[in-house]
Amino acid sequence: MVEAPDRTRQRVARSILLDGPSTAAVLAERLDLTPAAVRRHLDQLLEEGLVEAREPRHQTHRGRGRPAKVFALTERGREGFDQHYDDLAVSALRFLRETAGDAGVREFAHRRAAFIKERFAVVAAADPSKSPAQVLAQVFTDEGYAASVRELPVVGEQLCQQHCPVSHVAHEFPQLCEAETEAIGAVLGTHVQRLATIAHGDGVCTTCIPSTKISTSSINENQKKEQVTS
Repeated sequence: MVEAPDRTRQRVARSILLDGPSTAAVLAERLDLTPAAVRRHLDQLLEEGLVEAREPRHQTHRGRGRPAKVFALTERGREGFDQHYDDLAVSALRFLRETAGDAGVREFAHRRAAFIKERFAVVAAADPSKSPAQVLAQVFTDEGYAASVRELPVVGEQLCQQHCPVSHVAHEFPQLCEAETEAIGAVLGTHVQRLATIAHGDGVCTTCIPSTKISTSSINENQKKEQVTS
C-alpha cells in the first residue's frame, strides 16, 4: 500500500522534530525513503515555511563540494505539532486539578520547570563568557522556546521567548508560567518578573534579568547547598 504524500511529509517533519536538524540523506536513511523522495517533501515543507535550511555547525566533511545543508523546523512548523497535543495536555491537567487540586497542578508545573535548574549550571560552565540571561536563552532554546536576549539600558537584559511550546495550555493553567518564573529567579538568586507572556495574548514572553554577574562557582555552590538541605 502506497503511503499518502501528506502522511509521508508529516513523517519527515516529525523526524526533524524528534531527532533535531537533519540532512536529506540522514532523513532518507532514517525513514527508509529515497533521497529524491525526501528532497521533494523538504521542498514542499520549505515552500510552506515549515522547515528552513541551515548550514551545518561542523564544517568537517569528506569529499569535494560544500557540506550538505541541514533542515530544521521553523517556529510555524513546531506550532503545528504543539497544537496536536494541546487538547490532551489540557484534559490531563484538568483531571489532575479535579483529583489533586490546585496543589497538584502547581507541583506538576514545578517539576516540569526543573529543566531550568538542571541545565543552567551545565550551560554556564560550558561557556563562561555567556551572561546569565544568555545562559537562560540557551537553556530555553534547547527546550524549544526560541529564546534570545535584548540589552536594556541601566536595568540589565531582557530574556525574550518568541515561541512557547505550552502557551495554549498555560492560558488555562498559568501555574506553568509561574513555575518557570520562579525557577529563573532561583538560578539567578534574585526576584524576576515577567513583563509579557504569549499565554496572555502577547507576541512574546519577556522577562527582565538584572545585570548581576553570577559565577559558575557560585552556581555550583548553591546547588550543593540545595542537595545538602534536600
